[in-house]
Parts: sequence; C-alpha cells; structure tokens
Amino acid sequence: MDRLLRPVPLVALGAVLALLALLAYVVSQKKTDNNVSEQFAAGHRHAAPNATLPALNDGKPVSLAAYKGQVVVLNFWASWCTPCRSEAPLLEKWEPQLKANRATVVGVDVLDVTSDAKSFIKKYGLTYPQLRDADGSKLAGFAVTGYPETVVLDRSGKVAAHYRGPVNQQFFDTQVEPVLRERT
Repeated sequence: MDRLLRPVPLVALGAVLALLALLAYVVSQKKTDNNVSEQFAAGHRHAAPNATLPALNDGKPVSLAAYKGQVVVLNFWASWCTPCRSEAPLLEKWEPQLKANRATVVGVDVLDVTSDAKSFIKKYGLTYPQLRDADGSKLAGFAVTGYPETVVLDRSGKVAAHYRGPVNQQFFDTQVEPVLRERT
C-alpha cells in the first residue's frame, strides 16, 4: 500500500484519470455530423441544407428546394476570385447540355459587390441562374471554405459530389455525368 501512495504513481494515476475524463467529455459533446463534405466523404448522400437566397438579378427569394427533380451544379464564386474567372466559361459551356438532361448550373455569388458580380456575369455571358449570399451566411451549411467551390445535388436534393477549386472537364466527366445518368 505504501508503494501506491508514493508521488510518482499518484501523478501517473491522476494523468490517466484526467485523460479519461477528457475523452468522456469529447465523446459526450460530439453531435451528429451535419457537415456536407464529411458526410459525402463517408459515402453518404444527405439532403442539402435548406437554403433560400435572393436572385442576383432581381432580389426575389429562391429556394434550392425549387430545383428538386433536377441535377444541380451549385457553384460558389465571387467576381474578385481569379480561379472563378477560369471556370466560368466551362460552366457556361455545360449549361445547355445540362438543361437537355433536366439539370442546371446555379451560381451563388458570395461576399461580393452586386455591381461587380453583375459585370462578371455580363463579361462571361453567363446565362444560368445566379443567386446571392451577400454575407456568406449559407457557406457553413455547404462546408464551403474557399472560392470557387462546387456542390452537385442529385435529383432528390442530396449532395452527390463536392469539389474545391475551379472545376474542369474531368469534374464534369467523373462527378456530374454519373449523377445525370442516375434514375430517380
């Protein structure tokens, strides 16, 4: 018994108990994971966050739920974002093909000056719907961490792909086309 009451075993026992208490606290605080990209990475398709954003052209509210039944290539961008400029022509090029397959690109302009965003749309001749997240409040729900970033929603409104950085042809070939071919 004397051996157990010595300082070194007591300190070791205290450290082990403190680590166990910390682990128990972390486990008890763990909430259901609602992070879109983490859920997708785990192989699960979860419903996209319920978001309503104003249309960039007239400010009328548009719910993403209005696109249910279509595949949606949801692209978060800003006029000041250099990589966004490189992907804009490709997104526009794909829009007619997507429309022919009950799908669309939906742009979401984030943390931008309205006049700059409208100039960007005009410069690149973008014809697909444009929404606005002026204060960036909807970004967390989609796990957006930078620009550009793209989330693909399947026809039931679930996240089917998440891509960080400017999209390219390979993105459409490997991430979008398979979702277009899915039956509902």
